[in-house]
Amino acid sequence: MSATPASPYRHWLPALSLALGTTLAGVSVSAEAQEADAAEPDRKTTPRYGAELEGFDYPYPVERFRFTSQRQEMQMAYLDVPADDPNGHTIVLLHGKNFCAATWEDSIKRLNDAGYRVIAPDQIGFCKSSKPEAYQFSFHQLATNTHALLESLDLDGVTIMGHSMGGMLASRYALMYPEQTEKLVLVNPIGLEDWKAMGVPYQPIDEAYASEQKKDAEGIRRYQQSTYYVGEWEPRYDRWVDMLAGMYAGPGGDLVAWDQTLTSDMVFTQPVIHEFDEIQVPTLLLIGEKDNTAIGKGLASDEVKKTLGHYDVLGERAAERIPDAELVEFPELGHSPHIQQPERFHEALFDGLKRLDHS
Repeated sequence: MSATPASPYRHWLPALSLALGTTLAGVSVSAEAQEADAAEPDRKTTPRYGAELEGFDYPYPVERFRFTSQRQEMQMAYLDVPADDPNGHTIVLLHGKNFCAATWEDSIKRLNDAGYRVIAPDQIGFCKSSKPEAYQFSFHQLATNTHALLESLDLDGVTIMGHSMGGMLASRYALMYPEQTEKLVLVNPIGLEDWKAMGVPYQPIDEAYASEQKKDAEGIRRYQQSTYYVGEWEPRYDRWVDMLAGMYAGPGGDLVAWDQTLTSDMVFTQPVIHEFDEIQVPTLLLIGEKDNTAIGKGLASDEVKKTLGHYDVLGERAAERIPDAELVEFPELGHSPHIQQPERFHEALFDGLKRLDHS
């Protein structure tokens, strides 16, 4: 493999490189650090996980897809969960920016029970997958990586289901690979509006990185409570806060923050909404209408803020733009309806999938 050019940001992370005991192009935490962090007994404090989420257990065995991308050796973690009584269909679950394959835990079980084989990858830069220091993040690249994974599993016609940022990625995948996409399911996807075009100012990478480095469990919990769960909170949500905050708090936290910065820039600068009318596959939109997600909203003027994140309107607009789309709305739910009210959500999901089969 050709040598990767030195990154201009390498001087920011010398201590991190020593702590990880490896090059930053494909980070994995040393065994000693993993054991020390996993042994942390004080659950009153934020857990400390590795840069590839070492120490956090997933609900199903984690597989690894190894491939070369942008002159670097990568590993893409994924779950491949077959059904005991298969119905002949496979569904691919794409996580959001503050989520991982593990957060699909409840959905995977219910889909399995209904006969679906489920594939749930962690995208490059996220969760248990490689955290490259230098990578040209794009939805096109992540869709290409996902397609390569599915090809390695000899999977062709699949349903692609994406939540949050995963909805943007799922849309891009369906646009790039319509022949391989049977159905598209979008769960509170972000990117239903073009924030830059609406007046949200661009945040330079260096400033965004400084903000990412300040993230902690308290701030993550406050944000999720207000946006994901409409001001409510249940103890079962804490696991997902720990999952995310533990990566920032761990020995690879700076690199986690760096990749999160680069992917935030990708989300802001690569809207897919302008191509919704080109989606060729049957699409199901599942929208919690109390969601108010809008990337960069905190940087916008008060006047612009008032125009952003109105999912009760955005869902309807998206359904109008996508040629073969059906919209299901949850008026009192937020950004994560599949976690907030799983019974109701999955009933609507299965009913919607059946309708798409007969459309």
